[in-house]
Amino acid sequence: MGDIIVGISDMNVSNNYGDVLITYALGSCIAVAVYDPKVKVGGLLHFMLPDSSIDINKAGDKPAMFADTGVPLLFKSCYRLGAVKTHMLVKVIGGASILDDSNYFRIGQRNLTALRKIFWKNNVMINAEDTGENHNRTVRLHVSDGRCYVKNSTGMKEL
Repeated sequence: MGDIIVGISDMNVSNNYGDVLITYALGSCIAVAVYDPKVKVGGLLHFMLPDSSIDINKAGDKPAMFADTGVPLLFKSCYRLGAVKTHMLVKVIGGASILDDSNYFRIGQRNLTALRKIFWKNNVMINAEDTGENHNRTVRLHVSDGRCYVKNSTGMKEL
């Protein structure tokens, strides 16, 4: 019980009342926080890139690195703990333009677009989001009640 750190290209789920899932330093990466309030199952994914087709071997080793392999892994892992898709609350954080002042690569925007397409195809609605802009974020998801906090350089807020 306690803090569970979710690193870059990582994912974790929990049904342990005292756990807090935390990911740090979200820039252009995206965090997807999901929570089923009926069974108190939470999950947090921190993906880097939109599409695993750029490196199939890497996707096999680290599926949480990519939106198209990480998102299904997140949901299926929550289902194994009793979560039900129609009960799940979905929050999306990140997708900033960091170190890309000209916005040439637009990794954050591409990540967000890929995620929205996956959700649209699978009939998943986003309940809340804190995306874009140009600052890093830290995310905390409390498994006890699904509260999700986002911290950036200007402070912390509940999402």
